[in-house]
Amino acid sequence: NKGGKNKNLFEGFVGHHYLSNKPSERTPKNYYELVTHYHSLFRAEAQLIDINADGRTGKVRPNRDPDSPFHYPDTASSRAGITGISERLKGQKIGIIGLGGTGAYALDLLAKMPVSEIHCFDDDVFEAHNAFRAPGAASLEEVNAGQPKVNYLHEMYRVFHHGIVPHAMRIDEQSLDLFGVLDFVFICIDDGPSRLLITRYLAEIGVPFIDVGIGMDVRELPEGGERLSATCRVTLGASGRTDHLDRCLDYSSPTEGDVYASNIQSAPINSLNASLAVVRWLQYVGAMWDDHSPYQLLLNASFMSLVRSEGEES
Repeated sequence: NKGGKNKNLFEGFVGHHYLSNKPSERTPKNYYELVTHYHSLFRAEAQLIDINADGRTGKVRPNRDPDSPFHYPDTASSRAGITGISERLKGQKIGIIGLGGTGAYALDLLAKMPVSEIHCFDDDVFEAHNAFRAPGAASLEEVNAGQPKVNYLHEMYRVFHHGIVPHAMRIDEQSLDLFGVLDFVFICIDDGPSRLLITRYLAEIGVPFIDVGIGMDVRELPEGGERLSATCRVTLGASGRTDHLDRCLDYSSPTEGDVYASNIQSAPINSLNASLAVVRWLQYVGAMWDDHSPYQLLLNASFMSLVRSEGEES
């Protein structure tokens, strides 16, 4: 039967009709019989397209889709009606350089998306201070294990997404060629010379990336006491849009005495910076609406203001 307006269910699939099917042998006696009748009809047809399709609630079953990166089906996208949008992320290979506070939260967000692989690069050991600005809750035994950050995070997320690839290493000139197979890279480090090396190489080979940074300091109040001040930065580098990088990025090295004084971080600010970066990536790949296509975002937490830099102005 035809009725109602056309409904774009997901990309490439528009519904023009609704169905009415009554059992020929007898009329359903109650709503349970009616619903199970329709469910059996729809499930049989739906599983020709998606073998995981099943309208029954209850126990979650393992994913039967060999192309899915998840161990069990993504029901969040289907419930929200955004399956077609989520499918645009399929097949992408993502890199995250630096799995400290911001990089770990970026991994947490990206692991919920149907990208095929997420490569994590960091040579640091997971320690107690990392546990206080990373997603999840590390046990005392995990903190004392002395394992690389990427191994700890791989164990956390591999039970959900089977495309997490740990690389317990520091990026240098000899390891840059690992990025050639990636579709996008998130740079979440605080070392200026390494940032320069990585961004120059990615720009040269045409792999788009986002570089993130946070600035936090302690400000004294005139009447006494202290408050934290914070700023988050998200900078996009892509083909044809790299001439702003030298204006926006800091390639310098902090002096030895200033390393800890200039590296205040916290879970709320790290997670906020990661969220801004992942949203900007979703806009870049066409999964979220983008009115302005800024190459840089600056969020000042004190003012709760977001400033975007567009075009080629400085």
